[in-house]
Amino acid sequence: MTGLDLNRLNEAAVIVYACCILFYFIDFVHTDRKASRIAFWLLSIVWLLQTIFLFYEMAVYGTFPILNIAEGLYFYTWVLVTISLILNWLKKADFIPFFLSIVGFAMLALHTFALSGKQSGQLSEQLISELSIIHITMAILSYGAFTLSFVFSMLYLLQYRLLKKKRWGKRLIRINDLSTLDHIAYLLNVTGVPMLLLSLILGSIWAYIKLPDFQWYDPKVTGSFGVIIVYSMYLYSKIVKNQQGKPIALWNAAAFLILLINFFLFGSLSRFHEYS
Repeated sequence: MTGLDLNRLNEAAVIVYACCILFYFIDFVHTDRKASRIAFWLLSIVWLLQTIFLFYEMAVYGTFPILNIAEGLYFYTWVLVTISLILNWLKKADFIPFFLSIVGFAMLALHTFALSGKQSGQLSEQLISELSIIHITMAILSYGAFTLSFVFSMLYLLQYRLLKKKRWGKRLIRINDLSTLDHIAYLLNVTGVPMLLLSLILGSIWAYIKLPDFQWYDPKVTGSFGVIIVYSMYLYSKIVKNQQGKPIALWNAAAFLILLINFFLFGSLSRFHEYS
């Protein structure tokens, strides 16, 4: 098995891990046991892929793979995944596997991409390029979810206005009822927030590797974290405070406006993606 094959194995684990966290997040905010079970099986796949990698390393080098930072980091990630599986299987501390998985994902991505410098120059550049592609793809998917959520909130406000003014007609009938529009907008945000968070983790790792003068106060970076905070506040208001109706729809519209500001204005001021 070549170095490229091994990194393909780890890249697959990163992608499966990202899907796992998405379902854990759905269970975290929505108490969805089906999502929790899916996350458990996805995490089991990650554990299997990591275990194959560990045993291969031991077979090739004849030592336990903890002798340097890269190996130690990978073994640490494997331990986190193992603990998460045990806790999930025992049905203890439901939310701990979710938070452990976020840490484990960051460590696995760091091992797979940031420490790829020990590979050949061509392979290292290829891995870094693929990291950028995964980061951008996840960001675009999250933006797509937020955009669709915004559309449903706008339809909610339109329907609300038509009902309040008692304007009955074909337009009113063609739009879904208020509760459905509100719920779909919420579900789309539940999907978009973890994807954007994972994208930011991968993007930070890419910047650490690629940009020697990378600064955390870069407008694109701070703006992206601002978007995460605003949408997290939306979820907090929706889930914890149980806010419904027009106020939460307006909040969602305002969050999307902030997203657009970050994408167009802060993106033009930032050098973050100049080298991607």
